[in-house]
Amino acid sequence: MQKLGDFKLPHFFNYPPYFTLQPVRETREKQVQLWKGLILDYCRTQKIFIIGLEEEFPLFSNSVIERTLSHEAREAFISALVSEGRAEWLDKGHRKCLILWHRIQDWADIILNFVKDNGFEDSVMTVEEIRSGIESRGTELHGIERTILMRALKLLEQKGKLAIFKGTSADDEGVKFSV
Repeated sequence: MQKLGDFKLPHFFNYPPYFTLQPVRETREKQVQLWKGLILDYCRTQKIFIIGLEEEFPLFSNSVIERTLSHEAREAFISALVSEGRAEWLDKGHRKCLILWHRIQDWADIILNFVKDNGFEDSVMTVEEIRSGIESRGTELHGIERTILMRALKLLEQKGKLAIFKGTSADDEGVKFSV
């Protein structure tokens, strides 16, 4: 089985037709499903939150079989993720995409579990501490894309689980948990 670093690639990754958009509807649907799963799994294990369609991305080519996904195929696979709420375009030209390997609600649940597991109920933390502090090391929150974190925190704020307060700069943003 082929690998990208420590990531095991599925068998279809070495099958040349999967690097070309398939014309038959049933075949294309299966192809899209496989690629969606592969993209989400890879991004989750490698902690990748943003994919640029016009940039080098390891999954978009396979040197072993000398195949590369066309821009049309890349956009088709990412658009399928967008339609399921697992990704969002960051620009109107569909060049960059935010990958949601966890939906925002799932990230909110991960934050709540993190707070409870570490005894941070009724505590105050900065947004940067949640993203890159000692407490978040070894958790899925460590290194989380700020955009995703802020959306999950705002969702929790709407549910009355925390309050977000602003300091003098973006780095000073804080969160008061009330779980």
